[in-house]
Amino acid sequence: MRADFKYSYLLESCALCPHKCRINRFESTKGFCGASNVMEISSILPHFGEEPPISGNKGSGTIFFQHCNMRCVYCQNFQISQEYHDLIPKNNNKLKLEDCMLELQEMGCHNINLVSPTIWIVHIIDALNTLRLRKKGLGIPVIYNSGGYEDPEMIKRLDGFINIYMPDVRYSRNESAYKYSGVKNYVDNNHKSLIEMYRQVGGLKTDKKGIALSGLMIRLLILPGNSDEIIETLDFLKYELSTDVYISIMAQYKPLYKAFSYPEINRPINHDEYSKIVSYAEKLGFFNGAIQEYEEPGEEKNLFLPDFKKKDVFEFKKD
Repeated sequence: MRADFKYSYLLESCALCPHKCRINRFESTKGFCGASNVMEISSILPHFGEEPPISGNKGSGTIFFQHCNMRCVYCQNFQISQEYHDLIPKNNNKLKLEDCMLELQEMGCHNINLVSPTIWIVHIIDALNTLRLRKKGLGIPVIYNSGGYEDPEMIKRLDGFINIYMPDVRYSRNESAYKYSGVKNYVDNNHKSLIEMYRQVGGLKTDKKGIALSGLMIRLLILPGNSDEIIETLDFLKYELSTDVYISIMAQYKPLYKAFSYPEINRPINHDEYSKIVSYAEKLGFFNGAIQEYEEPGEEKNLFLPDFKKKDVFEFKKD
């Protein structure tokens, strides 16, 4: 899908994320993310492995974009975030994002789940504007599912378009963010963006069946040795936002991709690291969220690791 619509000028000197590469994406792919002006989608599918308010029993209508504005050395989606040259996008210039959304809605999915959307904000706004003009529009929530490295000013542009924000908060120290994800000034951009997201959508709201309708949902991925950073993040969420924010404490970390080159994170988390975070979240009064069950190394049952080279990206199926 070509970006030749209302906000296409934003791609002529791209500053959609904090990298602010200022390249013309109509002419070059030499920005940090390597994306051009043409939207690239890897997979479109109902996802049953997300948090319960998102997946429900009908699945989350997930759209996996290629490219990313972070280079996490442990990324489980590295095939589409960093090694996208080895994959053929599932789309061409004729595929429209709005049609993908409607297809997932027709399949009965609870929502539209946009994964790694940051560098495609222009395309997303255009698609949602187009759907508003159609007689048959979108009647399910739209989720902005990102790594959390956002430009707060760009998040403001999404006001009124996004129902549910679901960012990761992985670091509370810029040094860690640069070392493991290759990004600068992560904390300030992440925190300001969270504040703006919360201003727009508030705490999580669900229907009578517990399915998410709107609100801020935050994923806290516990990395080996970063318990103190997660605790600092929990303090920020409590005192700068609210304990009504949905938090998902994720214990699923497994050393993947290039993590073996970093001895300190080349291992699963241990039970002490996990229990320390869970206990502290309870102490602060967080009541809305999900705590991923800790599983001893070698006994993991539900890693939900994707393989984007396969037709069925995930091996698990709905019960």
